[in-house]
Amino acid sequence: MKYGYIRPIVFDQQCTHQLSDLFIDTLFKETHGLARKRTELEHLLMTVQKGDELFIQNIVVLADSLQQLLDILRLAERDQIIIHFVDEQLTNQTIQNSSLLQSATFFANLQSKFLSHSSTFTLQAAKQQGKSVGRPRKADDNLQLAFSMYDSKNYTLYDIKETTGISKSTLYRYLDDRSTTLPDEKE
Repeated sequence: MKYGYIRPIVFDQQCTHQLSDLFIDTLFKETHGLARKRTELEHLLMTVQKGDELFIQNIVVLADSLQQLLDILRLAERDQIIIHFVDEQLTNQTIQNSSLLQSATFFANLQSKFLSHSSTFTLQAAKQQGKSVGRPRKADDNLQLAFSMYDSKNYTLYDIKETTGISKSTLYRYLDDRSTTLPDEKE
């Protein structure tokens, strides 16, 4: 049998561009793009049998990390299942005829895609739950004190950190933000 597996990914969150032009006997569709609770993938992996083929639009749809990809590839080899990765034009049974540099580049790009996918969907889930995302803001009073100490040029960065609890890198980040939000002053 020919199975397909799709799930929301960064550039196709509605799953409209995955496996649309292929004939698939049974399609498994995940409802979310998160790494946890991928029940449809688990159900699919329990369903496929020796000689079946699995079609995936790209590797990021199937796996969230290189380790998970490796685990699924081992499972497919053990159960003699062929996995077709459409975008990469690969199967789990083909080897790219490439140099070590090309292979390392391929896997480095893949790792970047895994991270992008994971962080995008984790942030979306946090926002849906009403959680604040990003760096926490420093208290305005402390920040204003740090600015005035810095502007007076009477204090070292260490003095500012000890007094306000704002590190050098945080202070410089806020100073950069302050300089880009202030109107240009004419002399």
